[in-house]
Amino acid sequence: MAYRETVPQPLSHAGTGHPEHAPVRSGVRLAVDVGSARIGVARSDPGGLLASPLTTVPRGRGDLAALAGLAAEHVAIEVIVGLPTGLSGRDGRAAADAREFAAALAAALAPRPVRLVDERFTTVLAHDALRRAGRDGRQRRGVVDQAAAALLLQSALDAERSAGRPPGELVPAEAAG
Repeated sequence: MAYRETVPQPLSHAGTGHPEHAPVRSGVRLAVDVGSARIGVARSDPGGLLASPLTTVPRGRGDLAALAGLAAEHVAIEVIVGLPTGLSGRDGRAAADAREFAAALAAALAPRPVRLVDERFTTVLAHDALRRAGRDGRQRRGVVDQAAAALLLQSALDAERSAGRPPGELVPAEAAG
């Protein structure tokens, strides 16, 4: 169990002048961890404090429509897409795929915003947390993408709380071609 899971985090205190107490926009957010076979999806609470695994969507035909349906169903104010940046900070093949997917998703969700947020290590951390929880490899396969999406979303929520502004890089809807 991570330290932040056991200790209450500071609540927003508008007007204090301290970024760590910046208000977080209210509203549900979704996050997606895009893999080659599956897309993990996580959801935040309406207050933007806590991320939870939601579901897994098969990658391929119909995935954008399924994600658009989830965004509408949960009345999401935005969707976060994980950007698997390399350790060097450079984009590799997986990051190019995530950018392409995010552009297509932005076009499908417009005018709902889509943001790319660095997701380094989320899948590794999700596998480790599930392994420590007693799930074997086969049990992890079905939920690791959801857990990675939840880690991504929690990181994005924490970053917004810390910086006082939305995290990551806004994806223009017209970028899809």
